[in-house]
Amino acid sequence: MAMNCPMTYNKGTGALQGIRQYFSEENFERLASIMYSKQVKKGAHLFWEGDLPEYWYYVKKGSVKITKTSDSGSNITLYRHQDGDLIGHADCIPDSVHSFNAEVLEDSELGLIQQKDLEVLLWQHGDLAVEFMRWLGLMHRMTQTKFRDLMMFGKPGALCSLLIRLNNSYGEACGKHHRIAVKMNNTEMAEMIGATRESVNRMLSEMKKEDVIDMESGHVIIKDLDYLRDVCHCENCPKDICRL
Repeated sequence: MAMNCPMTYNKGTGALQGIRQYFSEENFERLASIMYSKQVKKGAHLFWEGDLPEYWYYVKKGSVKITKTSDSGSNITLYRHQDGDLIGHADCIPDSVHSFNAEVLEDSELGLIQQKDLEVLLWQHGDLAVEFMRWLGLMHRMTQTKFRDLMMFGKPGALCSLLIRLNNSYGEACGKHHRIAVKMNNTEMAEMIGATRESVNRMLSEMKKEDVIDMESGHVIIKDLDYLRDVCHCENCPKDICRL
C-alpha cells in the first residue's frame, strides 16, 4: 500500500555534509584557496583507470560515481559522491595511477585542486596534514567495509548493506518507516553490489513479500531495518562510514 509521505530530504545534509566536518574552518579555507571552479556536464569522465593523478575534485554541487572495471568488462560502482565530497588519489608510491573511473552523474560544479598544489599546502601546514590524514583513514575504512559487504555475506548481504547505506545517505521519515529520497533503479543497484539486474529484481521481490521493503513511485520504503542488519551482519558502523 502506498505510504504517500511528503518529500522532506535536503541534499547536502546528514551523512552528505562532506569533508567540511573533518576540517577546521581555517584549514578548509586553505583548501578552498587553491581550488578553481569548473562546470562539468553529465556523462563526462574526470579520470579513467590508468590515468596519472593530476587533480583532486571537490564536489561543490552535483554527483559523481566511482567505478571499477572487472576483467569481464562489467563495472561495479563503489561510491556515489555528492555535494561537499572530495575525490582524488593519495598514494606514496611514485608515478602511481588511478585505480578507478570517475563519471559525472549530473551537470556539476567542481572545485579542482592540482595535486602538486595540495602537496605544497600539506607541507606548509602540519595541522592541515594531520586532519587530511584522519580524513583519508576514514575513507579507507569506508572502502574496507564496502568490500567486506561484497565478499563476506553473499549477494543478499551486499544488497541489504546497500539499502542501509542508502537509508543513511538519503533516508527520510515515512511514518514508522524510512523512504529513500533518491530514485535508484535495479540496474544501478546491481552495479553497486556486483550482481545482475535479474538477481536484484528477485531479491527485492522476496523482501517485498516478507514485508521488509515496499516501493512507492520509484522510491524504496524500508519497513524492517533490523531484518537488513541481520542479513548483512551489521556492525553498527558510524554513519560517516556506512554511507554510499
